[in-house]
Amino acid sequence: MIIKGKVWLFEDNIDTDLIIPGKYLVLTDPNELSKHVFENIIEGFYSKISKGDIIVAGKNFGCGSSREHAAIALKYAGIGAIVAKSFSRIFFRNAINVGLPVIPSKEARDIINNGEIITINLEEGFIEKEDGKRIAIEKYPDFLLEILKNGGLVESLKKKFRR
Repeated sequence: MIIKGKVWLFEDNIDTDLIIPGKYLVLTDPNELSKHVFENIIEGFYSKISKGDIIVAGKNFGCGSSREHAAIALKYAGIGAIVAKSFSRIFFRNAINVGLPVIPSKEARDIINNGEIITINLEEGFIEKEDGKRIAIEKYPDFLLEILKNGGLVESLKKKFRR
């Protein structure tokens, strides 16, 4: 699974309320929810991103609420992956469950530039910068990679039980 996109850099402790403000948690349409992603940090963020863009952040990305809204909003906004020094455990699993790749990397935030185009290869286990420099990442276990390839846990289970 290869993901290529433009980088948006974020700092440490990006919580779920920053990803999607709480007042929008009443929305049930994920496409409507996604239009408000990061609106309290970057005005018009939704209209500035392109499908496949990648978030690169510091420590503790996704801390806060255990609800899936943050991961769903990012996925439906078109974010291709999130790379961070560390993730909230619940956000990490919510992201996998909705089919949004989340990649822990201690060094990526410090050497990747805002606006840079990077390529992530989940099967080979690396991030490649525009200058060709590679950052090694831990490979997903096969069952998590399968969930991502199928577009999330629900789609993965549907596929499994259709056999």
